[in-house]
Amino acid sequence: MKLTTVKIYIAGMLCLWAFFTSSCTKDLLHREPTTELGTASFWKTEADATYALMGAYADIRPLFDRDYYFDGQGEYIRTRGTSTASGNLQKGDAYNGGDYSPSGYGDNFDKMYEHLYGGVHRANYVIENVRKMLPSVSETSLPQLERVVAEARLLRAMVYFRLISMWGDVPYIDHVIYDNSEVANMTRTPLAQVKDSILADLTYAFDKLPVKAPELGRASKPAALAFRGKVQLYWACWNKFGWPELDTFTPDEGKGNEAYKAAADDFNKVINDYGLTLFRGGEPGECDVLGKADKLPNYYYLFTSVANGDAEMIMSFTHGGTGTNQGEELMRDVAGRSHEGSQCWVSPRYEIADRYQSTITGDFAPKLIPMNPTTAGARTAPNSAVNPQSYANRDYRMKSSIMWDFEVSVGMISLKSTGWVPFIYKTWNQPVTIDGVKYTTYNTDGCNSGYVLRKFLRNTAGLGRSDGTYSYPVMRLADVYLMYAEATNAINGPQADAIALVNRVRHRGNLPPLAGDKTASKEAFFSAIEQERIVELFGEGQRSFDIRRWRAIERVWNPPYGNGVWRIDSYGVQMSRYFQNMSEREYQQCYIFRIPPGERNRNPNLTQNTPWL
Repeated sequence: MKLTTVKIYIAGMLCLWAFFTSSCTKDLLHREPTTELGTASFWKTEADATYALMGAYADIRPLFDRDYYFDGQGEYIRTRGTSTASGNLQKGDAYNGGDYSPSGYGDNFDKMYEHLYGGVHRANYVIENVRKMLPSVSETSLPQLERVVAEARLLRAMVYFRLISMWGDVPYIDHVIYDNSEVANMTRTPLAQVKDSILADLTYAFDKLPVKAPELGRASKPAALAFRGKVQLYWACWNKFGWPELDTFTPDEGKGNEAYKAAADDFNKVINDYGLTLFRGGEPGECDVLGKADKLPNYYYLFTSVANGDAEMIMSFTHGGTGTNQGEELMRDVAGRSHEGSQCWVSPRYEIADRYQSTITGDFAPKLIPMNPTTAGARTAPNSAVNPQSYANRDYRMKSSIMWDFEVSVGMISLKSTGWVPFIYKTWNQPVTIDGVKYTTYNTDGCNSGYVLRKFLRNTAGLGRSDGTYSYPVMRLADVYLMYAEATNAINGPQADAIALVNRVRHRGNLPPLAGDKTASKEAFFSAIEQERIVELFGEGQRSFDIRRWRAIERVWNPPYGNGVWRIDSYGVQMSRYFQNMSEREYQQCYIFRIPPGERNRNPNLTQNTPWL
């Protein structure tokens, strides 16, 4: 870890550490600050502890609030870079520079690794100093200070869970580092040991946190339980499916089954003990006709500020608005130039459209047929990808999540609405007349599939592309439903309560319940759960972690040394080819990330993951 990263705590910098690390010199780091309270003058009251905790939230938030980039490592999201927000941790610096391609993506995550450890240190700083306060505080202050420690431990657990999910064995640090000599020769801690420490943090958090946080964005008991269940679910998967790229780990089926059961127990408590419900009762709401967007389904609004503080958001990170320097980047990343000059860094791939099922049959519709619209009859041909009618009677989450030709959104320039903007692939910013009304088409040259995102795209003006106020979810109740179904299915096969929960998630898309053949066996129900995870959690950064923990990369793409898989657009043009003639070693590199070479240069005791040797 860098000297400036670890020594900044000595100076007692409480909320703005990340801004000072780039300019402080070694001498300055040894001086007592004159514009900030020193450590000896701080850590006296509940207010001090809470203030420091808010600094930890603010610094850890940017490590999780743009996880849609990770979906670029899956089949259904394309990322064409990592945005230009590269110089400021508050603007997502941790994501910048990573490789979010579906193949060969385990390298170039040095910044994410570095900033995750920055998050560890920020959490440790709060934990250690507040613990020192506990013996001398009043009985009335004690529960509040224990709550602060619990929240910091939950944040630390989240950070370490991300670290082990990407790199496997990682150095575990549970205290404030005062000098580089403490970490200069540190070795990687075994995966199981780090996992146990994460679970201990989450158990403490569960014991000390309130049932419901009175403040938006702060953690609660259900959050601690949900994360504890998720950690155990991943541990179960690693033991069931193996992780051969991590040569220090030996899978154990018995431990995996125990972890599935523990995960299911935690998820069951989250679902049943706290009165949590899906957004707007899980009802689908209204879905406008094709080509209109005056009435969008409830699922769309789940990803706007309308849902801030909703019970479905078990854990979320809050954002400020204009002028706060703490807005979210969602519109900038998912939208095009017609929306406050946004840059469309992230867009759907063509293949996602076929995943949205029919509201009539409850199963997959006939596959779309790519066609160039200049071909006679292409706009009206049955199942043509450029025929808007081909998208009728589909899962409501489709209209909520993506846009196809002639779908509209609200354009925005200079914080003002420019009215409806129709998307028509490859007609960027062009005049068009639809049903006698003149429009200018959606300017989004970053799209190469024939689809753009509606999910996360604001439909109201007044905020800039980076000034959104949406509280980004890192744990949703719908995800807990699906993880519970997965865990119980792995142990006992399809269970009635799990099937009911999956159907509840499907209902928000206005889909009928699963047919009997979809729950007839473990394998069939797992496929149904995977399908719901694909469409329900689309663009939320879950897919790449799912296919790694299930060891499914070869299944969803092709085996090593194959011809590769083309990704096409709605015209049928071959846009990108992935996994062509890739060796087994290159596939292994997709299952585990490379320990940053710079870290290993500074610390020769840090071993490298086998596929990267």
